[in-house]
Amino acid sequence: MKVLWLTNISLPEACQLMNETPPPFGGWLINASIGLSSKENIKLSIAFPRSSSKDITQLHGKKINYFTFPFVDMKDKESIRNNNHLKKILKTLKPDLVHIFGTEFPHSLAMVNACNEYGIKTVITIQGLVSIISKHYTAGLPVWVQKRFTFRDFVKQNNILQQKKGFEKSGLIEIEAIQKAAHIIGRTTWDRVCTSQINSSASYYFCNETLREEFYKHEWSLESCEKYTIFLSQASYPIKGLHYMLEALPLILEKYPEAKVYIAGPDIIASSNIKERLKKSSYTKYIAELIKKNNLKKHVFFTGLLDEERMCDRFLKSNVFVSPSSIENESNSLSEAKLLGVPCVTSFVGGVIDRINNKSDGFLYQTDAPYMLAHYVCEIFGNEKLALDFSKNARKHALQTHDKEINLNSLLNIYTNIYSN
Repeated sequence: MKVLWLTNISLPEACQLMNETPPPFGGWLINASIGLSSKENIKLSIAFPRSSSKDITQLHGKKINYFTFPFVDMKDKESIRNNNHLKKILKTLKPDLVHIFGTEFPHSLAMVNACNEYGIKTVITIQGLVSIISKHYTAGLPVWVQKRFTFRDFVKQNNILQQKKGFEKSGLIEIEAIQKAAHIIGRTTWDRVCTSQINSSASYYFCNETLREEFYKHEWSLESCEKYTIFLSQASYPIKGLHYMLEALPLILEKYPEAKVYIAGPDIIASSNIKERLKKSSYTKYIAELIKKNNLKKHVFFTGLLDEERMCDRFLKSNVFVSPSSIENESNSLSEAKLLGVPCVTSFVGGVIDRINNKSDGFLYQTDAPYMLAHYVCEIFGNEKLALDFSKNARKHALQTHDKEINLNSLLNIYTNIYSN
């Protein structure tokens, strides 16, 4: 069976062939592609957009062929309806099945349109759902922060409310892609409910994801972690909920004054020079204001961008992993934390509720109740037995959910089912 993947990013082998540095994202695709390409009855190719591409380019890996194509502009309706670059890839490869990862980009709809025209079967894997995420984008933010314009926001015409509108516009494309899809792969109650409400006639297939390789190699230890530390895997935009964490932190500091929060990613509040101050968005400015207002500067640290190994190491050093998002499908960071055995506290949102057995392998709390987030973090800080029980149970649960062979076989069975019917 000839299978073509459509992804939003380039995988490491393709980056190596292009002499580029691989992005630190999409790690779940790597293990899946390696496993799939090792099967004798599968010929895997992967297509992805590249900003410098003017036409399609073919790259030959050891077992996988890669195709680059120019980015599809959301405003270019004709390119979405009739994309000659994607059609050229389909004519060249003649795939039996096209597997589209994600719905938030216009090239996903463009590929659905091209495949439908050529009679090629498609299946879409749901990552997030921007049409739904947009409804939660401003959760927990004061109205004056949502409406405010910083210099950066004014220049880009992209303040928080405009960002929300951008998600809504992308959501229209997403909805059309799902409505035209005959087959959908998901992994949570949330994505099944949301996609069925958009397209009740599509066949839904359940398939868990395989995580990044590094996270299968290590196990968290209470003795080795830095006590009273909290880790957030990202916080670059509002739905990741850093503002909720900063509302909870003063309450945590009352009981544990040495507590620290580490946040993966660039220092979004840096303002040591004019350029950094001018680049601040309204959200990052609000984060800086919360830190200053609550005197949290000595307790909040940004790690910079972390590759797979350094991200894993930061997890292992942390006493608690927190996911304070206002919405998620499945948080891969939460799953990675569980796989390592890091005690977790996460908001009760979206598909996350399928990933935590509350009070067995972590704590769930109401997303707009940061005082409960603070309470549960303190519970773990103050109870070593609880932390160890959570660690043991979470790791056991995650090893089952993210078993490489089981997930690969599930994917192969889905392909066979779609191909045969």
